[in-house]
Amino acid sequence: MHSDYEATYHQIEEGHWWFQARRGMVFQLIQELQLPKSASILEIGCSGGPLLLALRQAGYTNLTGIDISTQGVQLAKQRGFEHVAVMDGAKLEFADASFDLVIASDVLEHIENENQALQEWKRVLRPGGQLIVFVPAFQFLWSSHDDVNQHFRRYSSQQLSTAIAHNGLQQQRLSYWNSLLFAPVALVRLLRKLLPGTEPSPSGDLQLLPAFLNTSLLSLLRTENRILRHLNLPVGVSVFALARKPA
Repeated sequence: MHSDYEATYHQIEEGHWWFQARRGMVFQLIQELQLPKSASILEIGCSGGPLLLALRQAGYTNLTGIDISTQGVQLAKQRGFEHVAVMDGAKLEFADASFDLVIASDVLEHIENENQALQEWKRVLRPGGQLIVFVPAFQFLWSSHDDVNQHFRRYSSQQLSTAIAHNGLQQQRLSYWNSLLFAPVALVRLLRKLLPGTEPSPSGDLQLLPAFLNTSLLSLLRTENRILRHLNLPVGVSVFALARKPA
């Protein structure tokens, strides 16, 4: 990502409604797996470590994180995480079958060769190990936000499912996320394409909001996260999958 955007990213990822809600959904999925607290967990794209921090507070003891951002990894180390490193998510420097769980939240779209990435993630999983993947949804939602983040693609649920199956992973769950805001987000992004001069700043859609609005949007997506405990959603701004390496 661009350097100015990266600085903004690390400043607001702790409290921004979207990051908090996504972390909450990932954490919820991890809890539903009922892994032992000693399970070996790798987060690809750990940034400054907010999800690792939540996992540590919940009692998980074997945590590893990598990120392409030196600034993010330094911040994670300041928080006391020893096993974090700057590393390419498609070229992992870990032995085969090292982890029980691999988490990649909004990482795959940054990697040009998705098959190489998924093969690497499968390689470092132990037989029967789990993979959680989040990606942005629907190519027609492409905007300057994708450009500033240096994305290669957005995904439909079918495209993500196909990529997972093509690389020998067994899909266990597939759903869209951020569904409650899909209609307004789609409307705004389509209008920006139609009306010149309405694209956002170089920070893309990543901007601080007034506290009341930030809290309201967070509450909305936390409600959706609770709904996702019981069912999958047919549309959304993001899509996620839970997959398993064959035993």
